[in-house]
Amino acid sequence: MNYDILVVGGGPGGYVAAIRAAQLGARTALVEERDLGGTCLNRGCIPTKALVESARAFSTARRGAEFGVVCSDLRPDYARMGQRKDEVVARLRKGVQSLLQKNKVEVIAGRGRLADRHTVEVISSGEPRKVSAHHLILATGSEPLKPASFPFDGKSVLTSDDALRLQEIPKSLLVVGGGYIGVEWASIFGELGARVTVVEMMDQLLPRSDADLAKELFRIFKKSGMDIHLQTQVKSVKVQAEGVTCELSSGKSVVAEKVLVSVGRALNSGEIGLEAVGVKSERGAILIDEHCRTNVPNVYAIGDVTGKIQLAHVASRQGIIAAECATGHDRKMDYRVVPSCVFTHVEIGSVGMTSAECAATKIEVKESRFPFMALGKAQAIGETQGFAKIIAQAKSGEVLGVHVIGAHASDLVAEAGLAMAMEATVEEIAQTIHAHPTMPEALSEAAMAWLGRGIHF
Repeated sequence: MNYDILVVGGGPGGYVAAIRAAQLGARTALVEERDLGGTCLNRGCIPTKALVESARAFSTARRGAEFGVVCSDLRPDYARMGQRKDEVVARLRKGVQSLLQKNKVEVIAGRGRLADRHTVEVISSGEPRKVSAHHLILATGSEPLKPASFPFDGKSVLTSDDALRLQEIPKSLLVVGGGYIGVEWASIFGELGARVTVVEMMDQLLPRSDADLAKELFRIFKKSGMDIHLQTQVKSVKVQAEGVTCELSSGKSVVAEKVLVSVGRALNSGEIGLEAVGVKSERGAILIDEHCRTNVPNVYAIGDVTGKIQLAHVASRQGIIAAECATGHDRKMDYRVVPSCVFTHVEIGSVGMTSAECAATKIEVKESRFPFMALGKAQAIGETQGFAKIIAQAKSGEVLGVHVIGAHASDLVAEAGLAMAMEATVEEIAQTIHAHPTMPEALSEAAMAWLGRGIHF
């Protein structure tokens, strides 16, 4: 065997798995056909968040007078925003490469395809190369879903990948799909001055999120001037010189300069040789157990391609679990406490069960909220929209879910996630002294409110 462990795919799951395997003493190689870091670093999490921060900086500058700062000739320089985005990505990609070199992981350029349960055929510009290993970890990720009903051209009708290549802010944008990718792009271009329309087929934005968060985001988006159509589908799309005309199921017609389609992601499980090895999949998702192992004992799978939770931090944790199990350790994935974040201008952070999920399981719960409007730090930084919400078992007070919308929500859920992982109660959160003035005080205030001891609201 050439290696102890061979990882196929260099995204946030794959490169983390490779590094962890090498740390544990395994001779490790990583096959990647595109850029190290995968979708997250190159076409997803990082570049979009760089643009989110540029849009946020512009939005804050527009409010300069509110903070006693006088700004003149204020305008967004989208070319510079794009350049900064690319610089951030390049630095982090170089960092991943350095980490792999530091841990003595061999990087093999090319597309990997299973030849048998121990062998991967790597196809690149040269002759195909066969690489063997005792254990294989599949981390092939996903790509934007491209429904045949949309005439994608990369110019007028776009995927999220195409949107990253735009050189100018569109005057108007129709976003098809109100999931986290769609609403983030809507927020970015809305903040930068585009006229934004969002079409979502379900009855709320962010269909899988807590309904209270979705309602608040809807309110904030509408207040900002966005046009939002819920329980609506795009029936036809026609690209014309004056723009893209979309006929909606409601009977309305919308014309926009650009249409961004964000209705899900396609799993990269086809044409990677699963059949040759007998690895089972279902609807494109590679089936794995709690150890991230497939039905073929020495073959593991991690990340989006497993069809679990399509988040970079889930892929990274799966990568660590797979690497540790492949090197003889007994590790298991636990999906109960996975935080999710949405980086709209007013951030969203969630962990644990939603109100609807609790109702479906007939768990008796009690809920409480604390509005950012009543928070000193929120007033000081001028970010008073939103709230923190706690859901806990009515009798024991064990925290079941925490949902935050507002400034720094993505940071606040870290505390909530730790509390839930430790099976903390609302009382324990309330008894924890939180520094003042800070945004995390919203959690302690929500806990106090849950207990009927609210001080500031």
